[in-house]
Amino acid sequence: MALDRLFNVARKEFSDHITSRRFVIILGLLLVISAIGMHSGIGNYNNMLESYNQQLQHMQEVDVDGPYAGWMPEKPSIMLIFNAMMSYMTTLGAVLAIAIGFDLVSKEKETRSLKSLLSHPVYRDEIINGKALGGIAALGFAMVLALAISLAMLLLFSIVPTLEEFAAILIFGAVSLGFLLAYFAIALTMSTVSRESGNALIYTLVIFFTVSTLLPVLGAMAGDALAGDRPEPPQSAPMPTPVGRSVTATASGGGSFTTSVSQSVVHRVSEGLDPEWQQYEEDVKAYTEKRMLINDVSNLLSPQMNYFKAAMAVTNPRIAVMMNSPYSSPPMSQETPGLAEALGKVWMNIAALIVFPSAFFAAAYVKFMRMDIR
Repeated sequence: MALDRLFNVARKEFSDHITSRRFVIILGLLLVISAIGMHSGIGNYNNMLESYNQQLQHMQEVDVDGPYAGWMPEKPSIMLIFNAMMSYMTTLGAVLAIAIGFDLVSKEKETRSLKSLLSHPVYRDEIINGKALGGIAALGFAMVLALAISLAMLLLFSIVPTLEEFAAILIFGAVSLGFLLAYFAIALTMSTVSRESGNALIYTLVIFFTVSTLLPVLGAMAGDALAGDRPEPPQSAPMPTPVGRSVTATASGGGSFTTSVSQSVVHRVSEGLDPEWQQYEEDVKAYTEKRMLINDVSNLLSPQMNYFKAAMAVTNPRIAVMMNSPYSSPPMSQETPGLAEALGKVWMNIAALIVFPSAFFAAAYVKFMRMDIR
């Protein structure tokens, strides 16, 4: 495989993508809606910042006694603004990735240009790798544009990110690009397998709805079924003080996500506590951890859920840590976990975002190398 021929193929594919009407329309729609979401997120951020300043002023004027003595409100992070962009990326971003890849090879079959292309001094591996590289470059171009517009809007509203926040924005862009590559790889594989572009698009959409909607639902059902019945609290015992938290995340059919934080039935094990409540706490913890483990393992096959958890670790580390470790996450009064700690909690999801497209790229490569061109 010669790099010059590989890059020539990739350059041609990249040029075809960014000049195609389909790419421009979907990319423009993605950028416009993302900009609207960023504008809404900036408004929410300014409201939170105003509330923070009011709390800070109140804490300086009033002496607080008791367990909250010395507590200070936490300044909101600008990464919360990117939550809206994250939700749009799971839908329009996936559509853009599918639109780029579903006819990369099947279109060549339909026009019978693949045979004439291979008659030139270029090898099969250079063609399929060049097509993949050109599509990746086009998606990277779209991601850079989206981040550039986001940064421009922040500066327009006089919001200047710190060096750490700028690094977090870049990590968010890398995670988003990994998500886009997952569906681009699926579309490229289906385009290689199918003889017609229409069939390739149908197969890709079936896989898209399966892994984005069906798998999370089946994973939740499997967790409920395999974890067994939830332990019942003791009937006759003093009621302890609830201190634990539980975080739930659900995916809707369109790929949007909602999170909620609520008080769980986990109770503090204190000296002199009734043994029945101690045993109940241990049973609930074991039940919840087993249910979460089954659900998390099944969700590793869903790019939507992997992206949601990885991106949430960047945009809202506290929620991300609470989602993955509800029994060991810091109380709300403590400082927000760092970005490195939050990403460490979702390393399996990040690895899945790498392995998932790699497996489909490998499948497309093997199929193309063995494909009958006649």
